[in-house]
Amino acid sequence: MRKKIIAGNWKMNLTPDQASTLVRETWEEIQGIDGVDVVVCPPFICIPTVREILDEYSINMHLGAQNMHWEESGAYTGEISPVMLKFYGVSHVIIGHSERRQYFGETDQAVNRKVLSALSHDLTPIMCVGESLKERDDGHTKDVVVAQVKRGLFEVMKDVVRRVVIAYEPIWAIGTGKAASAEDAQEVASLIREVLSEIYDEDTSREIRIQYGGSVSPENISDFMSMPDIDGALVGGASIKSESYATLVRLA
Repeated sequence: MRKKIIAGNWKMNLTPDQASTLVRETWEEIQGIDGVDVVVCPPFICIPTVREILDEYSINMHLGAQNMHWEESGAYTGEISPVMLKFYGVSHVIIGHSERRQYFGETDQAVNRKVLSALSHDLTPIMCVGESLKERDDGHTKDVVVAQVKRGLFEVMKDVVRRVVIAYEPIWAIGTGKAASAEDAQEVASLIREVLSEIYDEDTSREIRIQYGGSVSPENISDFMSMPDIDGALVGGASIKSESYATLVRLA
């Protein structure tokens, strides 16, 4: 069975002091739960502080980052490399989030380079895919998602692709309070698994975890988790409040 994974994308929120409080408060509410991989993805500036808290209190959470460059070092002002993330014990990294694509011009090719780099540095990429509202209304959801999956995984070998987590995040549902229905999310997750089967094989496709993201809340998480091809959630706003994030983990 695929282990559920709940990843919290804090986005550009919280100072190191606030991050420390949030991690400790969340852990107090979920310690003892071992059937779910819990990942927290703070802003870069908070990563050292969160690492210290996880180590000091022996907290069984995974530390993630929200982005990275594909090169190990170089003249890339403002960027963070996989080597830098590994220094602080980061294990997961979100790649290709729609906000990165929309606001910073990130392409499928850039996503692919980052996925390959993350895997080569033993980081687990959480690769995001998803359509805009216009693309959905025009009936292009399938074409967009299939293309993003194929391009994002270009030249990713079968022996390492099992480590990739794919997050289906319809852009029109992110931060809007309007979540896709569990049935709609399942339809796309099933499509993604079909694409994985075509690229690799059916056994491999069954091992790769697929998350849903987009206005996930304690009120709807159980519906998504009941779907056969959805293995977790990539959570935004609900992950920066300990009570709501802990509830999501418990329900998962």
